[in-house]
Amino acid sequence: MRATIQGLLFDKDGTLFDFAQSWGQCMVSILGSLAPDAEQQQHLGQVVGFNLGQMRFARDSLFIGGTVAETAAVLAQNLPNHSQATIIALIRSYTLQSEMVPVVALVPLMQKFKTKGLKLGIATNDNHDAARAHLDAHGLLPYFDFIAGADSGFGAKPEAGMLDAFSDQMGLAPKHVAMVGDSRHDLLAGRAAGMVTVGVLTGIATKSDLADLADVVLTNIGDLPDWLAQRV
Repeated sequence: MRATIQGLLFDKDGTLFDFAQSWGQCMVSILGSLAPDAEQQQHLGQVVGFNLGQMRFARDSLFIGGTVAETAAVLAQNLPNHSQATIIALIRSYTLQSEMVPVVALVPLMQKFKTKGLKLGIATNDNHDAARAHLDAHGLLPYFDFIAGADSGFGAKPEAGMLDAFSDQMGLAPKHVAMVGDSRHDLLAGRAAGMVTVGVLTGIATKSDLADLADVVLTNIGDLPDWLAQRV
C-alpha cells in the first residue's frame, strides 16, 4: 500500500515559476553588468550554461542546479577584476528584483493543498531572502510552513539537508512527503531523503532527463491534485 502524502516540498525556480521566462532576462542583465562588451558577455554565458544570443539555458546550466555562490565562483575565475563576493552581491541584487512568472495560478492551488491539511515547504538552491521575496511578491508566504535556501544552514541540493529539516520540523516521516522539482538535483535530493519524488516539466529538463529518478513526471504542479487523488 502506498504511503499517504502529508507534505509537499517544492523547489522554487522551474517548479513554482517557469524557469526560462523568469530567469532569461535576469541573466542577460547580470552578464551585461559584469562585462563591458558582447564577446565577453557571451563567454561568461557559456561558462555558466547560458546562450546569450538565444536567451536559452543549457539543461546542465550551473545557474539551474547550482547555488549563487557556485555560480559566482565560476564567473570570478573568468573575471580577474571582480571578487566572488562582489559577484554574489550583484547576482543577489538582480535576483531579488527579478519578476517571477508562475507556472499556474499559485494561490488557489496552495489554498487547495492547505484545505487538505498538507504541510508545504520550499527547498531551493537560491538564497533564502530571494525565495521569500519571490513568494511574497505573489502572495504565497502565508501558505508555506517551511522555507529554506542554500544559505539557510542545511546545505544545498542534491544533498538532502533541506529535505531532512522539513521532515523533522513538520514531524513527518519522509515516506509521507513528496519532493517536487524540475531538475535532477531536486530528485536526487528527494531520493537521498527517502521521499516520494515528483518531476515537473516547467524547467529546462525533459521527461527523459527526470524519469529514472522520479516516481512520477507531471506536466506542471497544477497536475498534483489529480495525482494526489489517485494515490488515495
